[in-house]
Amino acid sequence: MSNTSILLAEDDPNLGMLLSKFLRAKGFSCTLAVDGEIAYQEFTNNAYDFVILDVMMPKKDGFAVAKDIRGIDKETPILFLTAKSMKEDKLKGFELGADDYLTKPFSMDELIARVNAILKRTNTKEENHLYPIHHYLFDYNTRILSFQGNEQKLTTKECELLKILAQNIGKEVDRNDLLKAVWGDDNYFNGRSMDVYITKLRKYLNQDEKVEIVNIHGKGFKLMVK
Repeated sequence: MSNTSILLAEDDPNLGMLLSKFLRAKGFSCTLAVDGEIAYQEFTNNAYDFVILDVMMPKKDGFAVAKDIRGIDKETPILFLTAKSMKEDKLKGFELGADDYLTKPFSMDELIARVNAILKRTNTKEENHLYPIHHYLFDYNTRILSFQGNEQKLTTKECELLKILAQNIGKEVDRNDLLKAVWGDDNYFNGRSMDVYITKLRKYLNQDEKVEIVNIHGKGFKLMVK
C-alpha cells in the first residue's frame, strides 16, 4: 500500500534497521523510533497510518505506548511485536486496542501480510481523515471544516484538536492527553493556549445547534452531537 506511513518502535538497532528498510522496500513510508517515549512523541507530532510496537522497550514499553495512543486515537491500527508467547500478554495487547500480535522470530513476508491484512479490513486513509460532525464535514487532510457550502480553513493546532475530538464524539477526552498530543507538554501555559483554541473551535461549530464542545470540569472535553 503505497503512501502508507508506518511508525515502527523497536529498540534492537539491528532488527529496527532491517525492518524499516524492508518496509520501505515494499513501498511503505517508515519512521523508526528506538524507545517508547520517542515513539509516542513521534505519533503525537506526525500523522501515521499504522503503528508497529515492540512490547519490550526501555523508558516506555509497547503496552504503555499503545495505551497512550488509544487515549487520543481510537482508529490507527496497532501491531505488537514480542519475543513473548504468553497468552496473558496477547490478551493484554488486545484489551489495549491492538489489531494484531506477531511473535518473534517471524518472517518479513509474514509481517507484510499481517500489515496488509489489517489495512484492508480497516478504513482507508481517505475515510479515516473525513469526519462528519452532524451537518459539518471535517477534512483532516485539507484542514477544512465545511458547513452547507461554507468552508473554514483551520490552523494546524485547531486541526489536530478537532481530529481527536471528532474521533471520540460523545466520549470524554482527557485534558492532559489532548495537551500532550497537540503541544507535547501539559504545562500551564500550553493549557491556556489550548483553551483559546477550543474557544475558536466552538465558534466555528456554532452554526449547527446540535453540535457542542462540552467542558468536563477538571477533566477534559467532549464533542457532542445532540
